[in-house]
Amino acid sequence: MGPEHIAACFALSKSANWNQNEADWRLMLELGRGWGLSLADGTLIATTLALPYGSFAWISMVLVHSAHRRLGHASRLLRVAIGDLRARGLTPILDATPAGREVYRQAGFRDTWTFKRFLKSGIDHVLRSLADHGKTRFVPDFALDREAFGADRSRLLRALQQRLPQAARAQPNGFVLGRDGRGARQIGPLVARDEETAMELLRSALAAVPAPLYVSPLSDRSRAWSMAASARPEMRSSST
Repeated sequence: MGPEHIAACFALSKSANWNQNEADWRLMLELGRGWGLSLADGTLIATTLALPYGSFAWISMVLVHSAHRRLGHASRLLRVAIGDLRARGLTPILDATPAGREVYRQAGFRDTWTFKRFLKSGIDHVLRSLADHGKTRFVPDFALDREAFGADRSRLLRALQQRLPQAARAQPNGFVLGRDGRGARQIGPLVARDEETAMELLRSALAAVPAPLYVSPLSDRSRAWSMAASARPEMRSSST
């Protein structure tokens, strides 16, 4: 898929009530490769994307229109994506919702770690008073992200710096970015060398960005992060 498919991709993800907007699709197609299935009239009914990062690639946007599910479309596109990645010597990685987890397990993926997505829908006046707390003049240290993530994704991070600048925070030991979405803003990625820095960055970013918004911490940090965000869990996902 290419830029000419962005509008159709957005229509598909919107029909599924996913939070991606056209800017997300444009960025993902610029950074990676996408595959899709269309009807005879040109209507896009299924997609899959793969974003390469060094020795591995992240499969995402495995999406099928509700009227065309359980027909093998997702599995077909997943096989195409995996075949392309293996031909390039890349290890496939993805994150799965509970609904899709078993499909991916049958395709040979295994669980590695889990995270939760939290939705913040109200206004926290205590957080609002912290809007400038933690905001500094430091430039985000993308080397820290490479250390934590295991690969260079600086192109993605530079793009995110422009998407939601009011959320951007940086300190010597960490940084946080954000992005706009179709229905809610998203805080993250957040990378820090210690829990104290992470919580300070999170609270400051949350204070600067109006709800609704999402934050997606690893499961072993989800309780503390949800309390800091005054948010409720919406979806549990598994990375495989």
